[in-house]
Amino acid sequence: MAELRTEEEQVQALKSWWDENGKSLILGIAVALAAVLGWKGWQQHESVQAENGSILYQNLLDSVVGAIGPQQDEAKLATANHLSGQLKADYDDTAYANYAALIMARVAVEQGELDKALTELDWVLAHQPTESIFVLASMRKARIIADQGDADKALTIINSVPVAGYVVSINELKGDIYLAKGEIAKAKSAYETALNASTANNRPLLEMKLNDLAAQES
Repeated sequence: MAELRTEEEQVQALKSWWDENGKSLILGIAVALAAVLGWKGWQQHESVQAENGSILYQNLLDSVVGAIGPQQDEAKLATANHLSGQLKADYDDTAYANYAALIMARVAVEQGELDKALTELDWVLAHQPTESIFVLASMRKARIIADQGDADKALTIINSVPVAGYVVSINELKGDIYLAKGEIAKAKSAYETALNASTANNRPLLEMKLNDLAAQES
């Protein structure tokens, strides 16, 4: 009898606990289940987004091949512009959109449309790119602006770029800009900094630039 009472007491205690905690337990399970399903749904969405973005980007590359050069195809150029616009509109939070803008900036430069190229590069810079893409877009922007005749503005852009990891390319570009300004000593210093930071056994283009400067100074 004592054992039965003990069992009855256990059942009653369980019922009491359920009355007090059952609803919150069910709610907690429901929330956890929703979180798991939501996470899986988000992962699937991201996977689909990445796959679709990749397909559009590959189609863009195929179009660009025929859109520039001596055999320029206006239809392919129009397709490239359309695909780039779609990537930037529907996949603006992916690297594919940034790469698309970089490519179309290159196409614009090939066509002599420098202002359009700057617009594409500014789009990249405004959409939180990775550091490497930020540096690349900034350097291309600086080079275009220097080609347009505003060397000081180009240098301002370059001086705002993180240098670590990009010493060679940044200083080589600085040397080109200083040279365009006629500041030979600064150009030489920048080229030497780039050459000294290079891990390659030789940098024939940099060495040629330095040799040309040496010839001008003599």
